[in-house]
Amino acid sequence: MFSLRAALQTSRVASRQALNVPRAAAVRTYAQAAPASTKPPVALFGLDGTYASALYTAAAKQSSLDNAAKALTQLSDIFKKDAKLATVLSAPSLTAEDKAAIVSELHKHVGADKTDTVKNFLTTLAENNRLGLLEGVCDKFATLIGAHKGEIELVVTSASPLDNKTLNRLETAISKSQYVGQGKKLKVVPKVNPDIKGGLVVEIGDRTIDLSVSSKLAKMNKLLTDAL
Repeated sequence: MFSLRAALQTSRVASRQALNVPRAAAVRTYAQAAPASTKPPVALFGLDGTYASALYTAAAKQSSLDNAAKALTQLSDIFKKDAKLATVLSAPSLTAEDKAAIVSELHKHVGADKTDTVKNFLTTLAENNRLGLLEGVCDKFATLIGAHKGEIELVVTSASPLDNKTLNRLETAISKSQYVGQGKKLKVVPKVNPDIKGGLVVEIGDRTIDLSVSSKLAKMNKLLTDAL
């Protein structure tokens, strides 16, 4: 498991100069306008979406999209294993040395990075006090890579985990619908949210089909309120 505390204790002397990534140069790398061939395949919103799009452009320029995708998948796995990591990365008390140590430790977990695209990107997040966005960036970068590969995310939210048989039935049914364009592939993303009480919330592209019990109860309450 990723041990941030150990990394900070053993790497306090690390500095931005040791990473050899000047701040101005790093920021320019992700701020330059991208040629059409490196433009992200879909528009994303939010600050994490902006950074994910910037990383996509930088990786595309270096012909290292696959490596970047693998690296961010590995980083995403770290967040799943260490529930406290997101809180640590968002701490306002992190010093420059702390951030450099974090970047160095995170980079150890991303495998080969011949172009240093991901390492430079992590440094840019650190220097702009945006390490707290990393988990969201990982999720949104996966969306970009999926779109690049012709995949469409099918997000299925349920009150409790669904078995593979149910998920496969949903995937088969929706893959034959008008919501999936020709030549596109569905990528099923199951999520659990007890607040929906029961039923399902299905999201595909910009469409949402709310079949949850909580939604039905809300509609029933509205009808009763209007009637009274």
